[in-house]
Amino acid sequence: MTVFIMVAGAFTGAHVWEATSARLAEAGAEAHAVSLTALDADRPAAGTGTDLEAHIADVLAAIDAVDPASGRQIVLVGHDYGIHPVLGAADRRPERVARVVYLDAGMPRDGVPPLAAVPDQELRARLSERAASGDTDGELAPPATREEWQRWGSTAGVPDAALDRLTALAAPQPLATLLQPLRLTGAVAAVPTSGVLCTGNGVSVDMVQRLVDFGDPALQALTDPRVSFFELHTGHWPMLSCPAELAEALRAAAAGEGRRLRPAGLCEPPAHLRPFPLEVPELPRERRGHVDLYVPDADGPRPAVVFVHGGPLPEGSRPTPREWPTLVGYARLAAAHGMVGVTLDHRLHDVGDYERAAADVSAAVDLVRADPRVDADRIALWMISGGGLLTAPWLAAPPPWLRCLAASYPILAPLPNWGLTDTGFQPARAVAQVGALPLVLLRAGLEAPEIAATVEEFVTAAKECGAELELVDVPAGHHGFETLDPAEEVGPPLRRAMRSVVGRLSG
Repeated sequence: MTVFIMVAGAFTGAHVWEATSARLAEAGAEAHAVSLTALDADRPAAGTGTDLEAHIADVLAAIDAVDPASGRQIVLVGHDYGIHPVLGAADRRPERVARVVYLDAGMPRDGVPPLAAVPDQELRARLSERAASGDTDGELAPPATREEWQRWGSTAGVPDAALDRLTALAAPQPLATLLQPLRLTGAVAAVPTSGVLCTGNGVSVDMVQRLVDFGDPALQALTDPRVSFFELHTGHWPMLSCPAELAEALRAAAAGEGRRLRPAGLCEPPAHLRPFPLEVPELPRERRGHVDLYVPDADGPRPAVVFVHGGPLPEGSRPTPREWPTLVGYARLAAAHGMVGVTLDHRLHDVGDYERAAADVSAAVDLVRADPRVDADRIALWMISGGGLLTAPWLAAPPPWLRCLAASYPILAPLPNWGLTDTGFQPARAVAQVGALPLVLLRAGLEAPEIAATVEEFVTAAKECGAELELVDVPAGHHGFETLDPAEEVGPPLRRAMRSVVGRLSG
């Protein structure tokens, strides 16, 4: 017999688990939804303010209520904020917990408060300011309105009635639960874990595998054989959108099933280090700070194409993106057409880093335009993947020397779990100011649905405002098609897109 002890996210309570609990019970399991102090009506706050330790105590009480002599294994499930009290409790009772399930949740660390995992960056900043202003004991963060739930995660798949009920039963979150650092001794590291990822919220097992392949040491623990992963093709609230599928995934996790990740280096080479699909000249690089230039043997100042990598990428990734075969291949392909090809490294290591990444790109462009071998009045920018959001500032106010803006399989709107709703990095909004700037967009026909939706939104907005947009499709291409798909599939579209950019620089 398995006992599932489930903890909900911010502003929500035990009620969100009702349908999932019923399905687990039908399958012969025991399920308990934890009532959190000050969030559930049956567990009101007592005395002064409620903090994270109070919620950890709530989970500990649920664990201790299971008779150790019964032989039942305990599986803790933490959704969203709920993973913090779950980990805190598992760290204190590691011998009682058979597995911890991260349900569309982050990876909390010792000494870091839950506020750091809040996806809504505007709210995070606002609450941080309140915390810095003085004593927050007893203060409450107001719950999300019906329209604001999307700021906490995708509501894809949640029926209207369920969203109405979620809103009606939402409770203010004690601010101290978000501000108090999580304290872990390390004992929880011995407990097996599973991650249930919701692809509609912008994350998948393949994405996590790619992050591991980048070589960040902090992620190598995810390749432990005791760690497994599952996907649900829904938004951030699977207990409301697909409770039966969630119950099935939880039962499989309890049984030790699920997909395992391979350690970095086992796949030689990983996708991002595989060869560029086109033959390009072996032109040497010239390094200038965070910029590499590939200069053709040609007379006079030449136009330049600046290639901007995607992300967010782990800070410790080696080699850095400007040395990846794809970026080098693009730059050398531009040089083969008589352009100065440019790659660069920018500091997009977290979704909150777009401002500084944009500053890094601007600095790189300034450096390139100052080079005497570059025609400063003929520059193209070519964004890749998550670098697509970095098109927004250039779309909103294109300078006269920017002759073309291109992108390969770009993300053109913040993904639901990025919390960038109110930032300036919204290409579909910015394109209305693009004017006569030509746009070239390489689309992957087999793109992830969540990313494809951002591209469709952008294309629709571009057509509505009359932008000069050329679409170059790679019908059988995946996200990252240069190193994932056959050269005969991706070669012709790549060459066509490059010719289009070069033509706009040469005209």
